Amino acid sequence: MRDKNHVRPDRGSTSFAIAGYSVMTIITFVSFIPFWLMFTASISDEMSVLTGGFRLIPQKFSLDAYRTIFKGFHQLLKSYLVTCVVTGFGTFVSMLLISTTGYVLMRQDFKARNKISFFIYFTSLFSGGVIPTYILYVKYLQLKNSLWALILPCLLSPWNIFLMRNYMRSIPYSLVDAATIDGASDCQIYARIIMPLCKAGLATVGLFVALTYWNDWYHASLYITNEALYPLQYLLYRMLSNAEYMKQAAAAGVFLENMVLPSETLKMATAIVVTGPIILLYPFVQKYFVKGIMIGSVKG
Repeated sequence: MRDKNHVRPDRGSTSFAIAGYSVMTIITFVSFIPFWLMFTASISDEMSVLTGGFRLIPQKFSLDAYRTIFKGFHQLLKSYLVTCVVTGFGTFVSMLLISTTGYVLMRQDFKARNKISFFIYFTSLFSGGVIPTYILYVKYLQLKNSLWALILPCLLSPWNIFLMRNYMRSIPYSLVDAATIDGASDCQIYARIIMPLCKAGLATVGLFVALTYWNDWYHASLYITNEALYPLQYLLYRMLSNAEYMKQAAAAGVFLENMVLPSETLKMATAIVVTGPIILLYPFVQKYFVKGIMIGSVKG
């Protein structure tokens, strides 16, 4: 027997669902095309890319760009390790500081929360500048050629702090009051009540922080001169700069005229090497990402 409570969808709803899925499929396919062009260009011959442009199917197959990248495999492996350590440890410490700061600013019984929020917001409008910051890190903190020089600059962000605070405000404050009445301490409320309810917010902010650490090359250019401490992004940036210099030198006749250096294909191969791990990571946090960013940006 059919369930009387079962509601059969009408033709309008079915047609709308089919149309919606069809449109999203087309948008997904169109969005995938640039990544596919980037991949095909990375496995193409340099001259075929320069003369024929980007193609969905490589005109002439070549792995010269990847050979150039992996020529110094040991250095590349070291840079990958440095980037993974900085990203993993930096994200963990950053999330700990951001979540505790957001929790303190969320508490209604903390009278100075508005003043501290203003000071945090003030840092997003004004900064000390590059030269004073460099002097602080190098002369006073002695962080030149140290992994801390890559971790500390990206540790805290006003945007991430306010995003986490606003997400915590979406949690009913009556839970905090009830736990306080039951004798729970602030650390217990933070660890056992607030944190389990903030998975979406933590995943969202954590993704932002991890992307910041993973894509950072600027601070390495300021504070790192030891090749063993080069992060991945800075290593590939130097490779691209050297390839561009050699290309200009070849055009000026310094090298052999028939010498073709992988410049455009090297850029595409570099993008593949850099974005691959992040693309693999994103599906695991995607289900939390939309919820976290919407709630954190709309509330209070």
